[in-house]
Parts: sequence; structure tokens; C-alpha cells
Amino acid sequence: MSILLLAGSPAIPSRSTRLLHYVGEQLEKLGHRQSRLHILDLPATPLLQADASNHDIKLAKILVEQAEAVVIATPVYKAAYSGLLKTFLDLLPQDGFAGKLVLPIATGGSQSHMLALDYALRPVLSALGAAQVLPSIYATDAQINWASDKGLVLDPFIARRVAAGVELLSASLQALHAPAAADFASVPFSRVRCSV
Repeated sequence: MSILLLAGSPAIPSRSTRLLHYVGEQLEKLGHRQSRLHILDLPATPLLQADASNHDIKLAKILVEQAEAVVIATPVYKAAYSGLLKTFLDLLPQDGFAGKLVLPIATGGSQSHMLALDYALRPVLSALGAAQVLPSIYATDAQINWASDKGLVLDPFIARRVAAGVELLSASLQALHAPAAADFASVPFSRVRCSV
């Protein structure tokens, strides 16, 4: 089960990317393989010119194609997800997320931007054919703290939301790989009994 961690922040380091990596660590503890793609690492000119023939862009698109699930992290600016993320999503084919589970994650300065995930990002993910867009996780800057000695420290509410998101993604992936239920033999109508 392959999961792609897709970082859409135009800054390194960033709260959204740290939260994304934290989610990745939790998924890894549950035995899920993952790869990472930070859009900022892609060459700027081919990305901005939508040059699908560029080697690095091709490799990035292959990572998306091969993933069964994608965890997308973005900061929220001016009530929308990052322009960097939008630029990359525009490079994907119309069915770029077909059959994939997607877990959106975002960070922002205040709760005022929380609905950006549902009103701005979720429709794009659906338009790209995502099989299921899981409930998003939004955290304010105050709910995510980084200290060099402690690492990432999450507000208890956000920690619970992350745990629930990780658990749901893991369970959904496992359900995709569960053996199909045994087929039942058909019963002729003449053998059906009904009591009233």
C-alpha cells in the first residue's frame, strides 16, 4: 500500500510540511509505505510553464500515478490553498487522482480560513477523480509548535484529529485490499419461503 506525502508549501521549513511528515510517521508506524514529494523541489520554470516533458515533472507525476493514497498538505493564504500546489495539480491529467484516497491537511493563521479546504481544495480533488476525499485536518499556527529539542508539539485537539485521520486512511486502504466476500449461490424463487 503506497502513500504519497505531497507538500504544497512554498516555504521550507513550514508548519504544514512538518504536520505532513508527522502524519507520515504515524502511517509508517502502522506499516504503510510512503514516498514524499515537495513541490518546491521541482524546477520552477518547467513547473510554471506546465512543461510535462521535463524529467523531474514526469517523475513527480509518476509518483502520483503509483500512489494508492495521497496526503496533501498546504498552508492557507488569502482563503485558498497555495498557488504552488495549484500549479502542480494543474499539471495532472483530468483523472490524476482516479481511484485514490486523499487526505487533505492545511495550516493557517486563524480559524477563519478553515473552510478553504472544503470550498477550495476539495472540489479540485474531486474533479481530479479522487475515489474518496477523507475529512480534512485544519490546524492554526497556534496549534502547531516546533522546538528543536522537542520536535513537533501538537495541541491535544489537533493530535486527536490527526490520529482519527491516520486511522481512517489506514482502515480505508486495508479495506481496498480485503479479500472479496464469498459469492452466495443463487436460490430459485420456488424455494423461497415467506411467513407472514
